[in-house]
Amino acid sequence: MKTQRQKKIIELIENNDIETQEELAQALQDAGYNVTQATVSRDIRELKLTKTSTDGKHQKYVVFSPAEFKLSDKYVNVLKEGFLSMDTAKNLLVIRTVSGMAMAVCAAIDALEFEEEIGSIAGDDTIMLAAKDDDDAVSLMDKINKVIKK
Repeated sequence: MKTQRQKKIIELIENNDIETQEELAQALQDAGYNVTQATVSRDIRELKLTKTSTDGKHQKYVVFSPAEFKLSDKYVNVLKEGFLSMDTAKNLLVIRTVSGMAMAVCAAIDALEFEEEIGSIAGDDTIMLAAKDDDDAVSLMDKINKVIKK
């Protein structure tokens, strides 16, 4: 049942612009799956779904696949679409994104493989990037700014 439901989720998000868990839960119920919000949330995590901008104002769920981000242009586009602001706090970078875009922006930054980055965590609209030290955090911030301004 779980495997079939998750296949249906992928089919639904590939064929529809689904922005919220509530919309996804309703689409699943319309397709004959009896699901709760918790089940949908768990499936989103397990399938590694993320959101991407459709027009600069709306987002939709997509399946994150590292193979889809082969070209650095895609990373840059995701970064530019979702980025709002950035600041340092010692060896940490705190990056603010468009609501719902933090996971996609974080995945794009991770995929760019900056040597100064040692780890990252993304929420809904905030990313925490850890650098090796304070100087690397500043360097990382400079590199991200250069990418955004391309």
